[in-house]
Amino acid sequence: MTGDSRWRGIPPEVVGWLGALWGKSAGRAGGETNLLLSHMLDTTAVAEIIWDNYLPPVTRWRLEALAGGRDKGRRFFVWLCGIHDCGKATPAFQHVDAAGAATVRKAGLSWNKYAVAGKSWRHDKAGGRILRGLLAEAKWPQEHVDWVWPLVAGHHGSFPGLGQLTPPKRNEELQGKTPAWRRAQSALVEVFSRELGFAGEPVLGGVQPIDVPSRAVQLQLSGFVVMADWIASDERHFKGISDLSRVTMAGARKRAAAAWSKLGLRGGWGSLAVPGPETFQDRFGHGPRQSQELVLDVVRRMEGPGLVIVEAPMGEGKTKAALAAAELMAARHGADGVFLGMPTQATADPMFTQVRSWLREIEEGLEDQVALLHGKRMFNKEWRRLLDDAGEWGQDADACYSSVGEDEYGLPSSFGETARGPERRAPAEWFLGRRRGLLSPFAVGTIDQLLYAATRTKHVMLRMAGLVGKVVILDEVHAADVYMSQFLLEGLWWLGQAGVPVLLLSATLPPDQRRTLVTAYLAGAQSAEAPAAVELPELVGYPSVTAAWLDQDGPKLLVDSTKSWREDLPVRVEVIDEPAADSGSPVEQAGTSAADAAVVDHLKERLAGGGRVLVIRNTVARAQATFEALRKEFGTKELRLLHGRLHAGHRADRTQGALRVLGPPGAGTERTGRLILVATQLAEQSFDVDADLLITDLAPIDLLLQRIGRLHRHDGVKRPALLAQPTVLITGTRLSGDGPPWILPATEKIYGRYLLLRTAAEVTKADGGVWSVPGQVPELVARVYGTGPVVPAEWADAEAQARQDWEERQEQRRAEAAKYLLTRAGEHGEPTLAGLHYGGHGTLAEGQFEALVRDGDRSAEVVLVRRDDKGVYAMTGRKLGPGGEVAAEVVDDVLAGTVRLPVSLTSLAEQELGPLPGWRDHPWLRYSLALELDERGEAVLGDYRLRYDDLLGLVVSGGRRFG
Repeated sequence: MTGDSRWRGIPPEVVGWLGALWGKSAGRAGGETNLLLSHMLDTTAVAEIIWDNYLPPVTRWRLEALAGGRDKGRRFFVWLCGIHDCGKATPAFQHVDAAGAATVRKAGLSWNKYAVAGKSWRHDKAGGRILRGLLAEAKWPQEHVDWVWPLVAGHHGSFPGLGQLTPPKRNEELQGKTPAWRRAQSALVEVFSRELGFAGEPVLGGVQPIDVPSRAVQLQLSGFVVMADWIASDERHFKGISDLSRVTMAGARKRAAAAWSKLGLRGGWGSLAVPGPETFQDRFGHGPRQSQELVLDVVRRMEGPGLVIVEAPMGEGKTKAALAAAELMAARHGADGVFLGMPTQATADPMFTQVRSWLREIEEGLEDQVALLHGKRMFNKEWRRLLDDAGEWGQDADACYSSVGEDEYGLPSSFGETARGPERRAPAEWFLGRRRGLLSPFAVGTIDQLLYAATRTKHVMLRMAGLVGKVVILDEVHAADVYMSQFLLEGLWWLGQAGVPVLLLSATLPPDQRRTLVTAYLAGAQSAEAPAAVELPELVGYPSVTAAWLDQDGPKLLVDSTKSWREDLPVRVEVIDEPAADSGSPVEQAGTSAADAAVVDHLKERLAGGGRVLVIRNTVARAQATFEALRKEFGTKELRLLHGRLHAGHRADRTQGALRVLGPPGAGTERTGRLILVATQLAEQSFDVDADLLITDLAPIDLLLQRIGRLHRHDGVKRPALLAQPTVLITGTRLSGDGPPWILPATEKIYGRYLLLRTAAEVTKADGGVWSVPGQVPELVARVYGTGPVVPAEWADAEAQARQDWEERQEQRRAEAAKYLLTRAGEHGEPTLAGLHYGGHGTLAEGQFEALVRDGDRSAEVVLVRRDDKGVYAMTGRKLGPGGEVAAEVVDDVLAGTVRLPVSLTSLAEQELGPLPGWRDHPWLRYSLALELDERGEAVLGDYRLRYDDLLGLVVSGGRRFG
């Protein structure tokens, strides 16, 4: 040891201390204690591979500028990752393991065991305090000290404030009161830094960066610190080394390389060449439409990374335009992947397939690096097939999605090794754990994944590290309500500060919403609570593109538009006046038979020559009632029913069935005869069906126009003579008579009365006339969401009251969301991460995350099974074990029975239901709530009777408990 040049100038006793300080106990390091210096070097070696093989080019560029050169940027990055555990060089940590503590004491470092025993002071906070002091001694400027120490203090998921670094009750014994402890801590940091090639006196002087990164980049860097630490903490790849003479940087690099290879980790597409004009044709097999070329043209004209809002009609090809633009943005701005967020799980699934196809055209094999991110991805057959091909049945990370835990030191539980070799068809399993999904090179999921990154929750830095360095695409952003929008705006603020290219897609946006989105992004880019009021040029055409970015002279805006590839449709607007519904079911109002009878009468007349009809109801119960009324007249052969209270198997089959009979021409679509699809809002978004006639309940104008987008959607479709004129029949309201209209109470409960009244006014004006779609879409949306007079004079008082109620509710929802936003009000201008998590949430399960970012009451999912005197059966008829035990080949059958309950039954379900006994050890079913149906398909839950009907889905009725 004394002959080792690394220890030259370090007293022998100090070398002895470094040879005793432990970082992982033998029980957590494969049977042999891992020295603290060894773990720090392991983490550094992992960080080197992250730099070389994973970091987005733009992040490397920033770190090189931050540290003053290419090699300096890499060395500084790996130093940040490796220094994270310096706080373990304290009595507070060293006394925890008896064997390790004895070795440390024997080496000459002591502490008052009575002052330390039973006391807790986390080593992440201790590390922040120690490093802060050492950096100050090395004469670092205060601004650099201030941004670096929180990365150490927050590496277990939460950033403390400066005042939280002090040991509990000011017990300095926990940090080490004696000079020996201070020398040991200083020597550890010095030796570690010299191992990385830093030199000088003091050595930390050579580590000092030359610039302060933005807070968003600090958060990204913190995520990579955690990533490197988690990988280096896996005892299967980093077994303990208790002999200091065996602790070397070369050895750590060898271990890290082997671990990286076994885990199968990789980055995205690296540095892309700027796409040429032929690229769109190469990727999609056809040239761009005018609107798609406009998107690419605007992106080319932008002088830096920024925000692009694409507004275009349904079926215009926004997604392809966004993917092509993402490739261009990535090439120009050093992004290494893409995250594409959709409004729902159902819309994310087909997008997963589309993104994989696009990536395959860029480079063979990239399609296998796409992660599907939502809570029900195990139901996606393509995703399941990819995991099965990778040999992960039974240990797939989805099984641990809600159960990944942390030990008492904050270390994560680890997943197994990834199947090696070119046959793997899915991202590395390590990426699929909870909180890690956005670290996958490419990801498709619900918009929630972005919203989670805007919450003040533990390990939020992992989510942000996954987003910064990608191009972010969010589709159907108009679907975000005011509560969700607070998280969206917060996320855009951070992405703006990080310079992340963002594409937002929508059929159309109210002007105020468009302005708010741009304002949020530019505020982040300027590191401001809010920038000066953004005045966007007025849209003069449709489709349109709005771009915003920041350059040296300040914010830049660009707005342009073009013509749609299709001619406007003259959509005839008619109203089927409806009598006021009674209270209906205790679960939700289902409407009246008279209302359904009116629909039946209209369809009898209009379908005399055949045709395809889409009927959209605003509630499940109303859709079921309408289906029943239509069945009496048309039978079941000509009817389909699609809603969210079908079990997963039926819903998937019926969705595919609807696309077969109502999808675009060709591709196996069957359009002969007569057919009626009754659906809920599932048919409103990213549902490529083409109806000859639309009947829909009243909804706010933008959603109403979304529904109209399913009408005469494709050219080249032969339509019956009676349905040759595109027509929408609006129900769920009564517009005739004096005074303001009656609107279905269930609809008002969902959307609020104010926007419905203003939409109803536009419908009244158009009744019997036409809307020119899509050309008239922007003006209709602007009028309804604007403040100008729209409603008739006799509705004015009702509108005024509705507006007051609406504004109060909007403000309440904004205030409720503000409690959970990543940044507290007034703190967007803070320069560092210190105190970021003050008052925030700790560890949450994914279901709790969903409730956090989506407004409204939680709803529970149950897995339906049937039980009779012969046993228990999945809904497909496959028999289970006596206690519900599930063989591997039957799991899909069981999961197919998953169905969501009405919100009113959530608490009852959680109180009365649980997994079947045979599910308690199953990785996918152990947290599932089983709802056992009898031979008639019925069950009782509280005072409600539930019945699963193969045609209607889950039917709920309520009252006193039944005898």
